[in-house]
Amino acid sequence: MSSRLLITGASGFVGHAVCQQAVCHGFSVNGALRRRGEVPKSVQPFVVCEINGSTDWDSVLRDVSAVIHLAARVHVMHDTAADPLTAFRAVNVDGTLNLARQSATAGVKRFVFVSSVKVNGESTQPGQAFAEADTGNPQDAYGQSKHEAEHGLRQLSADTGMEVVIIRPPLVYGPGVKANFAALMRAVQRGWPLPLGAVHNQRSLVALDNLVDFIITCITHPQVANQTFLVSDGQDLSTTELVRGMAQAAGVPARLLPVPVWALQAGASLLGKGAAVQRLCGNLQVDISKARSLLGWVPPVSVQEGLRRAMS
Repeated sequence: MSSRLLITGASGFVGHAVCQQAVCHGFSVNGALRRRGEVPKSVQPFVVCEINGSTDWDSVLRDVSAVIHLAARVHVMHDTAADPLTAFRAVNVDGTLNLARQSATAGVKRFVFVSSVKVNGESTQPGQAFAEADTGNPQDAYGQSKHEAEHGLRQLSADTGMEVVIIRPPLVYGPGVKANFAALMRAVQRGWPLPLGAVHNQRSLVALDNLVDFIITCITHPQVANQTFLVSDGQDLSTTELVRGMAQAAGVPARLLPVPVWALQAGASLLGKGAAVQRLCGNLQVDISKARSLLGWVPPVSVQEGLRRAMS
């Protein structure tokens, strides 16, 4: 396999880090981004204003051996689109399959698609982690669009012979993380009392460096072809343990109030925040034994080190 890659979403939280590591591993990188922005040194930027079913990728696919497709219309808490599923499909299904078809035509050998654990579902029963072979059960438009894209990619691979690799990460954290995880980090750093001292759930997370390492592994490893993988840190945490780990990483006391989960859920329902509390209090575990056994992959960064890097 030649050493030129196309990485979409190159200026994003995950994409920027993947570009950096790809360059460090000796790859030449074409980085696709929606607008002029910062990309790592040695990355050849390619501005693509919109990703949809008619985007022209021809010029940036020349001599590319592998595509890492990270760009997507991402999950948002308060979607303002009139028809969210149609909006997600335009980018995440039509845009993905259009890029994949053009990649196959251009002779790309491997297409690595970063999907989402939301294809599996939103929660798990205690001790029953999601596995790759589980029937998909997406619960929102974002998860549904990723599910449909996966199906389309598998069919395209069967039709063209281009290898497809699908990666489903859970929540990704690390330096520069945004949204709810960033808000929780700020609250811990500022020493705010949090009513999360009695949450005994189990959730799988993945540190940015672990996800990037797995993506880089999938570029060349011979056993990944036409496989789907779940990926995580390999150590699940309760929300209480997560907050304590954040506080330890930040060098501040963990100010946790042992409020019962039922009380949190009742209060959240009154405030219209039931879904947010479900994510904090519910279980979502993934089984990464396939990645371990088939690829010999071990997460290189511990949860403790991942949190330290995120909090620094």
